[in-house]
Amino acid sequence: MALAPRVVLVHRRTEFTELLQRHSTVGQAEFFLASRGRSIEEVRERHEVLASALASVSNALPAELRQARVERADLDRYPFSPEDIVVIIGQDGLVANVAKYLTGQPVIGIDPEPARNSGALSRFAPSDAVELIQATIHRRLQFSQRTMVEGVLDDGQRLVALNELYFGNRGHQSARYAITLPNGAREEQSSSGIIIATGTGSTGWSTSIASDRDLTAELPSAASDHLRWYIREAWPSPSTGRYLTDGTLTSNEHLEVVVQSDSLVLFGDGIEADHLSIGWGQKLTIGRSSRTLTLA
Repeated sequence: MALAPRVVLVHRRTEFTELLQRHSTVGQAEFFLASRGRSIEEVRERHEVLASALASVSNALPAELRQARVERADLDRYPFSPEDIVVIIGQDGLVANVAKYLTGQPVIGIDPEPARNSGALSRFAPSDAVELIQATIHRRLQFSQRTMVEGVLDDGQRLVALNELYFGNRGHQSARYAITLPNGAREEQSSSGIIIATGTGSTGWSTSIASDRDLTAELPSAASDHLRWYIREAWPSPSTGRYLTDGTLTSNEHLEVVVQSDSLVLFGDGIEADHLSIGWGQKLTIGRSSRTLTLA
């Protein structure tokens, strides 16, 4: 018999909570913020908005429905189960942070601060949560499958991301490598890194790059299974070029990168602490992941 669904409420620590952990008392936190021209009231208000959203969703769930909570900082240690319904209460970036730890569980994004957030991934109000959860349980809610990007090293290590992957020097300085495109074109490059973005990520880091290069028309839509890649600040020299600097990968295409310097990294969705370390001579293959995010 299949297990009954469990609702997992995901959130992140607020700035107010982190300030209290660092400074011990509200008074000391208030003094710290005042020295930087900020008021603790705004920080406390945002904390209370999130706390209220968490409480309202949790308290409204039927008593017989299992539920759990997990903070963003604990995601890499949290054992998600196949029967989980993941309810993310926070901004869009938190949805991206959670995505790589899931294996097909349905995700509902709740935005507690619609006046501050874009709502591209966290699209619903706290008051909608229980109805959405019940519709998920009874298979009445429509979900979309969001493409994810994956990097695989020649030693078998891999990393997936919802928005984008970054490959390059951990300090965003020059990285040396040889890049090979799906059509066989190859170039040795020295650059400040490579960004490979999904359609979901087209509202993030890649948008800035595309706008600077007048390439916004090439950005894939949120529902697309294509990826878009960009070389950042390629440096021309007698041994390095800057001709292969952007392109699109279809669902079955890959970039191949052979590393020609030490201490390079691959990380996803801006989480630099969770990265793969890549050394001289290693090969990295980047393309569409077989995993997707199931998003309401």
